[in-house]
Order: sequence, then C-alpha cells, then structure tokens
Amino acid sequence: MSGGFQSVNRPYIVFMESFTAKMLAVAARHLRTMNLKLRAKGLQSLRFGRKRAAGIIVIRRQEERQGVVQRALLGLFGAAALAACVGPATPRPVTTPLAGPPKPVANPPVAIPQYDPRQRPSPALVSIIQSLGRGFNGDVGIAVKRVGADWTVSWNGNKLYPQQSVSKLWVSMALLDTVDRGKMTLADPVTVRKQDMTVFHQPLAAMIGKDGYTTSYSDLFRRAMTESDNTANDMLLRRAGGPEAVRGFLARRFIANIRFGPGERLLQAATAGLDWNPTYSQGRNFYSARAALPRAAREKALDTYLADPPDGAAPVSVVGALAKLKKGEMLSPASTALLLSTMGEARTGPQRVKGGVPAGWHYAHKTGTGQDLPPRSTGYNDVGIMTAPDGTSYAIAVMIGSTTVSIPERWALMQAVSRAVAANHDKS
Repeated sequence: MSGGFQSVNRPYIVFMESFTAKMLAVAARHLRTMNLKLRAKGLQSLRFGRKRAAGIIVIRRQEERQGVVQRALLGLFGAAALAACVGPATPRPVTTPLAGPPKPVANPPVAIPQYDPRQRPSPALVSIIQSLGRGFNGDVGIAVKRVGADWTVSWNGNKLYPQQSVSKLWVSMALLDTVDRGKMTLADPVTVRKQDMTVFHQPLAAMIGKDGYTTSYSDLFRRAMTESDNTANDMLLRRAGGPEAVRGFLARRFIANIRFGPGERLLQAATAGLDWNPTYSQGRNFYSARAALPRAAREKALDTYLADPPDGAAPVSVVGALAKLKKGEMLSPASTALLLSTMGEARTGPQRVKGGVPAGWHYAHKTGTGQDLPPRSTGYNDVGIMTAPDGTSYAIAVMIGSTTVSIPERWALMQAVSRAVAANHDKS
C-alpha cells in the first residue's frame, strides 16, 4: 500500500492504491472521532467517500482551519495504515434494538413460597402426594397429617375405603378404654376355644386344644396388633362389648367417617358372597365354599362390598384419629404409651409404608389386607405414625381399595409416601 494526503482548494484526498473493507471501517471510525473534536472547536464536520476506480478516499470540507484538518487527516491515514498491518479484530456483538416491549420468559422460575410447617404443608409434599395418587393404577386414598399442626395433605381423603385389619386398631382402643375406665385389666385370664375361631390369618388356632387355650387379654392384644391375628382380635372385640361398643368409643372421641363392621366372620363371608357357617372356621372349609361359588356371584358380592364397605374409613379421618392418639386425646397416658409401643413392634407389612421410612425415624402402624379375586386385589392398607429424630410426628394412611397391579408396585407407592414425608420434613 502507498498513500499520502494533499491539500487542494476543496477536497483533501487520501491516496490508497488498495484498500480493504476493514481499512475503510477503521477509517470511518476514526473520522467519527475527528468530527467530534472538530465540532468541539467550532468547526464543521468532514464527509468522505471513496472512488473505487482511482483507489482514493476523498474527504470534503465545508469550512477549514488548515492545521487542525491536516492533523486530523494524518490521524485518519495512520489509522487506516495500521489496520492493514494487524490481524483480524475480535468481532463485536451486534445488539438488535427491541421491536416492542420485552416478551415474558417462556418458563420463568417459580419462587418457593415461605411457609410455616405448623400452619401449612410443604408445597413439594402436596405436589408429590397428588402426583402419587393420580399416577397409581387403582383406587387409592392417601392422607398425611402433621401431629400438632392444622393441616392434612390428601388424595381421595374423604372417600370411604375398606379397612380390613386396620379396624383392629379401633378394637384395641375400645378395649384399652375399658381398662382405663376400670372395667377390666389386661392381666385378666381368658380361654379361647375352637368355636371362637374365625377365618383367614389366625396363628392362635395352632394353640387351641380340646380344652381350649387359656391366656391373658394382654397376650391377645399383642397378637392382634403385632401379628394381626383374627381370632385374637375377635376375642378382644367380644370383651370390649362388640361392634356397638367400638362405634360408641369412636363417637365419644368425635371421630367421624370411620365405620366398624359386623366382625370378622360376617364381614368376610359377605364379601365372598357367602352366609356365615361355623364350620368355615375349621381348616380350609371357608376357602372351599368360596371356590365353589360361580364367578359372577363372587364378583357381584365384591363389587357390593367395595361400593359401600361396612368397614369403610376415610383416610383423612384415620390420620385425624391417629394424631389424637399421639397427642393423648384417645386414651390414658399409660394406655396410649402401650398401644403406640405395641404398634411399633408390628411384624406385618415391613415393605409397605415402613419400607420407605429412613434410618433414625420410627414408625408405629397397623396394616390391613382384603380378599383377592384375580386379577383384582382389595383392601391393601397401611396406617400409622411416623416420627422424625427431632420428635415431630406425622400420621399416615395409604389405603388401596382395589387394584390389579403387583404387590411390589403397591409397596413402591406406599414407600414413596413415607419417603416424601421424610424428604419434606421441616423442624422449624
């Protein structure tokens, strides 16, 4: 490149044998700076254009002061020359003016609301419980209540679900209330005879000889609550005063929407489509009689039971009663402590809600399992009180009325509930 400038009458001409777009851009920027300085001195600005064929840049003036303009041109020429000697410049970001007001972000971050765990549940816990209930393939009711707080999170929380052996919890409470009122003691002896036997799960049956099995109500209480023994529970029910006594106990504690059925024998017979016969309590007689029924008869009986279960309970009511138990509002302090400690020793359902309870937490509970009519299973339940290491307790009820999914899938649902409670626990 060669170049220079000359002062003629009107234009100043910068000779440039070859110029690039980059050189022109540098010259233009420098010219803008020159014009600012010229205007500051009261001079008019310069204009330039290029003559491609002649290889020159022409800068025209309207008014000049020779020294000032010449110095400016020297700077312009030097800038253009320097641009020819250096490598490519780092490109500057191009900012496009907004055509209108800013558009809202498509998915703006949601602020996490502040909350007092004694007044409101964790928003995350609410979302998880709703999602678990909505996503489960079956009819399920879920409820979680923080003991001592004014909130309950639920899914289908007010619908009545079959309790099955969950109802043993109310039988034990009614019996302990009888103890609290001085009507009996748990040490009182009792003899269980063959005619006292019921159906399904009754390990006690192996203990009954021709003269019966003599034990204490304390022993029967533990068998009913830790092993879910049906015969032991029926003996407790009889001593407490029967189904009406249990219903009366719940009514006096202002517990609504928890029904108590007619007892194990009548309940299970009707659910299967049978009329109770005492011989059903012996061996496999009940199973044989049920299997002899037409499929349609069994389906009709099961549908009737599920539509309006005589032992139905709303999950919200169950957790409300459990919270009252934990606070000592259902029984005396001694009976409360005994029942809760016995529930903590339950051997049933280790892979249900308890399977998701983390280390350091404690879970006292009662399970329930209804009859199957493949591929349908009914009354698959777990209710209890889950206590954090800091002493905060949550009453939990997961009640599956009817489903066709596998047992591991039911476990997964129940464990997800207890894990959600632990994950969203706030001790503040």
